[in-house]
Parts: sequence; C-alpha cells; structure tokens
Amino acid sequence: MKRVLFFVFGILLCLGIYSQELQVKSFSLSATDISAQTQPRKDLNDAPCALVKVQFVGDILDMEGNVIKPLVKKGNETWAYMTHGSQQMKVLSKDYLPIMVDFSNYGISQVEKNKTYVLVLTKPVGGAESALQQNQSLIIRYTPSTAIVLVDNKMVRGNNGVAKTTLPVGQHSFVVACDGYESEEGMVKLKASAPSNLQITLTRESVGAGIANQQQSENQQSSNTYVASSSNNSSGSLSVVSGSNTISIPVKNGISIDMVKVEAGTFTMGATPEMKDPWDDEKPAHQVTLTNDYYIGKYEVTQALWKVVMDNNPSNFKGDNLPVEQVSWDNCKEFISKLNRITGKTFRLPTEAEWEYAARGGKKSQGYQYSGSSNLSDVAWYKDNSGRKTHDVGSKQANELGIYDMTGNVWECCQDWYGKYSSSSQTNPTGADSGSKRVYRGGSWYDYAWSCRLSFRDCTPPDCRGYNLGLRLALSVH
Repeated sequence: MKRVLFFVFGILLCLGIYSQELQVKSFSLSATDISAQTQPRKDLNDAPCALVKVQFVGDILDMEGNVIKPLVKKGNETWAYMTHGSQQMKVLSKDYLPIMVDFSNYGISQVEKNKTYVLVLTKPVGGAESALQQNQSLIIRYTPSTAIVLVDNKMVRGNNGVAKTTLPVGQHSFVVACDGYESEEGMVKLKASAPSNLQITLTRESVGAGIANQQQSENQQSSNTYVASSSNNSSGSLSVVSGSNTISIPVKNGISIDMVKVEAGTFTMGATPEMKDPWDDEKPAHQVTLTNDYYIGKYEVTQALWKVVMDNNPSNFKGDNLPVEQVSWDNCKEFISKLNRITGKTFRLPTEAEWEYAARGGKKSQGYQYSGSSNLSDVAWYKDNSGRKTHDVGSKQANELGIYDMTGNVWECCQDWYGKYSSSSQTNPTGADSGSKRVYRGGSWYDYAWSCRLSFRDCTPPDCRGYNLGLRLALSVH
C-alpha cells in the first residue's frame, strides 16, 4: 500500500480565530491599468512579472508565494510583483491572521505577465456571524468503512463510512487510506454556495504488490529511523551501512547523517530531450565530466540535525524529521562550518553539476524527467499533493541511487553562483566566477510540476530566506 505520512499542526480551528482573518472583498483584472508595463519588474528568470495591487487600510507586513521582493508601498496600496502563472498568494498583516488568496475562487486561474490585478481586502465585520459565512461543509463517503480520512492532514472522524467536517471556503487536501488498499488523495474546492460531497471507493491491492510495498515501507521506516538514530560514537568516525553505498556519520545527541556515494562519470547536463518545455537558462544541454567520486546526503537536512548544530530552528513548519527551511545560503554556510567543527569532517554544499548528476541517478540513471521517476507524485511533494506544507524526509520513493526528495519538498542550495550555460564540454564545473545570486535546485512543496524537472534552475540572493528553501550536504571522497 502507498503509505501516507503526515504531520499534524496544532492549529485551533474555532470561530474566534477565523473572525480575526481578513476578508477578500474582490480580486479582479484591471484591464485599463498598465502599471505592470509602465513600472515593470522581472522575475529571477528575467521574464516580465504580473502586478497585484493590494488595497487595504491597515498594515501589510509581507506577501508570500511567487512574489518578487521588495514590495512597493503606495498609500493604502501595497504592490506585489508575481511570476507569470502564479495561482495564489499569502498576505500577512499586523493585526490579523495570514490569509491565503486562491485566485481561482475569483474567476482568475492564474496571473499573467504584464497585466495588473487589484486585490481588495477588508477587516472582518460581524464577528462570529461573518466567520460562519466563510465556512462550508465537506462530506466524504468512503468504502471500506474502516478507512481513515485526513483533511488538510488532520484526521476527520467518520461513522459507517461517512466523514463530515466544516472548513473555510477554498481549496483543501484530502487523503483516504486503509491497510490492504490503494490510498486515494487529492484536492477539493469548497464554494460558499453549497456543501461539497465526495464518494471514495478504495481499490484492493494485489498480494504481490502488497508484499513488495510492505517491504519497501519497512526499509523506508528503517531509513527514517536511521537519520536520527542513537549512537554512542561521538568521535565523528564513519560507519559503513552493510551491503550498500551508504555511510553514516554521527554528529551528537544520537543524530547522524546518512550519505550516499556517487561514482564519478560523464553526463549531459541541462535540457535533455525528456525535459519538457525547458526555459532558456536550462539550455544549451552540454556534456559534463565529474572526475571524482563524492558523497551526497541521502536526505535533505532535517530540523533535528539543524537544531543539534545551531541550537535553533528557523523553520515555519515544525517537526524533527521535516526538512529545515527558512534558511538562506549564508545560513547554510554557517551551519556547515559549525557542523565541520563538531564532526571533524569537511561537509560542503554540492556544486550544481554534482547536484544534477546525483539527482539524475549517476551511472544508474534511467533517463527520468524527475529524480527517480517520470511520475512526479511517486517521488516528490509539490504543489498538487503537498497540502501546502513540507513533509517528512524520505517519505516518497527514492531515486536510482537511493537518494530521497531531490525533487520537491524544499529547494536545495548549491555552491555555485548563478550564470548562463555554455555549449562546450566541461570538467568539474563550479558555475559562474561571481554574481549576485546563488543556485537552488529541485523544486519544492509550493511549486508546480515544471519547476521540479531535473534541469530546472532557480536562484536567489545569498541572504534570502523562504518557507521552501533548504539544503542537502555533500562530502568529497579523499
């Protein structure tokens, strides 16, 4: 059975809280406003942005999503430039809870470059009565009746195969799972006009598939435990995992780091034929030779590991086995420096070429579009299945080398300065000689499928932090 791992946030869903959330009065395209063209801004890929003018009498602290900072304050308007194709944004204000605005709820599937939109927010009125108007019922009927139902990663109690809950109008994730059956997961949009009803009938697994997946799950659970396994060895020595290409390096307080060996080799980097609709900075595809074996993290750096090294946890989504996020490239370098002092090793960030080679599966590559599969949901937590949050590392399928989450969950920073590709063959490339932005790879829980393909590149200033920015470690073989 496809195992569904989840982390439940302790959020109180009560009318008193919802009454403190801003209300969306309207969101619309302003056909006569050409500010996006006369006062333009480009995104990190040098493409024109859309402009969303947020009108609100009050303090707007920040806006999150595919927003190109900084925000622009103009009286009671806050201008947010967004990448073409963005479908939602989160608005953070001084005196109210954050509000997620899903553009499709207002008849706009996505914002488009060079166009201006107006989002009008109002303070809540009418207290609890107003909050009730923003809620709607979701009814899920499911078979078998012994299944468990999760909505937004929170368990919903059912009775005789029927689970009912009341939620804010908008989009929500759901999962229906039962031992011996294939789980079902997806998204449902609640509208204010009427309750939403779902009918879910789970399909039984074949005996062979069940045994195989059970074994995979057991192995995965063992791996997850091993990330933070207890160890009395505090000397920083390497422990080789029997019968594998994995080493484990103890840190302290029972936390260790699993690393996978990547054998040197030659590959084609960039927009290879299986990469659909590549952007210009993924081109040209070019031959790269890595002459030295190296190790790369089996998992993204977890919050447990970050905390034991840094004595803090900057992450927005809290959980020891969740990937650390809200860390900049500069923060990552500081973390690595302290980690090396603790372990006596020389951990580092992978180069962009090392990252892509490992993500493609090294010498074992099967030519997938994503890391480990051409079916994105098999290997990645991304926009369509993440429920708008990170997930435990290692809870999806590994790639050909046994490395997890190189697609999705959080973006992973690389050592390189961002720069354009050359068509010439290269040996052990390390990116541009200088620049203003560092490379990030792999996509995240917040991103669309096209951002998760193996050749896709992103970049950000080295001091930039975000809910979807994390890291993976590398280690040279001496």
